[in-house]
Amino acid sequence: MSLVSVGDVLVDKEVLKAYFSCDLHECRGKCCIEGELGAPLSDAEAEQLLHLPEELLMTLPEKNVKYLRRHGSVELYQGLQYTRTIDNRECVFTCVRDGVTFCALEIAYREGSLSFDKPLSCRLFPIRVRKKFGLDYLVYEQHSMCRFARKAGGECQVQLIDYVHLALESLYGADWVVSLKAFVDSSHSRHG
Repeated sequence: MSLVSVGDVLVDKEVLKAYFSCDLHECRGKCCIEGELGAPLSDAEAEQLLHLPEELLMTLPEKNVKYLRRHGSVELYQGLQYTRTIDNRECVFTCVRDGVTFCALEIAYREGSLSFDKPLSCRLFPIRVRKKFGLDYLVYEQHSMCRFARKAGGECQVQLIDYVHLALESLYGADWVVSLKAFVDSSHSRHG
């Protein structure tokens, strides 16, 4: 089996070996517009998205605002909650600046006009949290749209776990991330 256990979390070995550094100038924010479902949401995140401030809505394109007002911001699929998508494509929270797709939630959070950031699943991407044996199981989804991020990560020697370390800390805590990095470092020294 190609997984390891770090605390109570199972981690696919691909997560530990991968290099990744998002290059928005190359991919143009495709992760926000490709796919049939939006971002997976926790119950708390879904609840936050039900009550959006008017300041946030003013940053979105008019078609997104109309869609939000008509359909809401959260959709349910097979018992799980996701951000709503427009025509099963782009997330309803997308906005385009200089030809690059961005998340309006993230922008509003960074500018201080929103009290919460974009969904944790977006901040963790391309890592996804699955379940295995009743435990969280981290897997690395290698999408073709992220080929430039893999290339840039390799060239700059940015490990995937370092790229998403803040999201991992939000999910499991700083001590868990330290344990994860220690495991990776010890694995490299044994195999290096």
